[in-house]
Amino acid sequence: MRLHGKALRVTALVGESDTCVTGRGHRPLYSEIVHRAHAAGLAGASVFRGIEGFGASSLIHTSRLLSLSEDLPVAVIVVDTPERVRAFLPVLAELVGEGLVTLDEVEVLHYKGRGRETPA
Repeated sequence: MRLHGKALRVTALVGESDTCVTGRGHRPLYSEIVHRAHAAGLAGASVFRGIEGFGASSLIHTSRLLSLSEDLPVAVIVVDTPERVRAFLPVLAELVGEGLVTLDEVEVLHYKGRGRETPA
């Protein structure tokens, strides 16, 4: 897949302990988002674990307090063409019950995988 120039970045901010019920049982929400993005053929998705944060609940989650370290903030970031990202937004709307989803215009300067040869 070639990705260069104008693109969209969608970021889903959720809790690390958030889960999703699938046909395979319970799965972490961030993992389900990544797997659905992959199945949709999107260019890529990454998950980043936060060390501290708060959201709509106003509870501060931090890795410094043992009692609150079980639900740290997690950011799932997906970048692809505007058309492909917009087509994926209903999937995110279905999955993310609590959290924050943002959409940004970005410019892709470099996108290349690691040495995987694609068949001709």
